[in-house]
Amino acid sequence: MRVLIVEDEEGLAGALRIGLVREGYAVDLATTAGEAHEKLAVTAYDIVLLDVNLPDGNGFQLAEQVRSGELDGPSGTDVRLLMLTARTGLPDRVRGLDVGADDYVVKPFALAELTARLRALLRRDVRGTSSVLRVGDVTLDAARQLAHRGRRELSLTLKEFAVLRYLMTRPDHVVSSEELLEHVWDENADPFTQTVRVTVGTLRRKLSVDDEPPMIETVIGRGYRLRADPAVAGTA
Repeated sequence: MRVLIVEDEEGLAGALRIGLVREGYAVDLATTAGEAHEKLAVTAYDIVLLDVNLPDGNGFQLAEQVRSGELDGPSGTDVRLLMLTARTGLPDRVRGLDVGADDYVVKPFALAELTARLRALLRRDVRGTSSVLRVGDVTLDAARQLAHRGRRELSLTLKEFAVLRYLMTRPDHVVSSEELLEHVWDENADPFTQTVRVTVGTLRRKLSVDDEPPMIETVIGRGYRLRADPAVAGTA
């Protein structure tokens, strides 16, 4: 999943980025509201972590601009917004929620709590209420960073895990290479490389060994599809 951190404290922003990358997220950084505007205009984010106090504005205004559609971009008005702030007063928390924030975290906070809140926000588009996704006989536990096919544990890289998680939120839907690149890789990814094809290829092989039917099929000219019923999946 693709996350934009809007935070002018470089130390905190860097620590957040490292922590979220270790959790399998693709992370971009913006240190000002203006830089956040630029990134939101061209990139589809799943979640924005938004500091209230910014050098050229504040997070309340930015959240309001996102929700109103004033910031026209691929993320749309439904992108999840999580406010990060040192302001502890009730009026500020209420204001954040009123302008469109989905959640509000007060600094200082534990990374474990933040990532749990991110998982909760991402579950809104996914059936089920736990951090565990299930498609066919594949299960993925986002909180514990574990994936299984049947009883077999899958040994996945962080990027393979992230691709599997994204596909599992869209079972039986065709997901293009461009969509995977947009949501699973960060802004430093080279769009002209074969990184998506290679990662999906290794993930497909790890998902299906011996006599296990394939889970991921390539839809020529369109992208990839994770089949809830692997018996109907192909690898063309």
